Amino acid sequence: MVAENIYRQETITDTGTVKIVEMDAARRTDVLFRVRREEGHEISAWWMVGAFVVFSTTVVLLLSGVPGSA
Repeated sequence: MVAENIYRQETITDTGTVKIVEMDAARRTDVLFRVRREEGHEISAWWMVGAFVVFSTTVVLLLSGVPGSA
């Protein structure tokens, strides 16, 4: 394991002692949608383009229903 991929989390217990937990950075508890992929694997840029188009279309359709708009 490379030292860069180690995440250290410090917690203070009720008694005041400091507990340090070392874990793999890919398993951090403060990340909601973390996906473990193979080394060097990247998501295609077209997924981001498609997500932008779908999101933009949804926003325009929802805003078109607002009364008083031009």
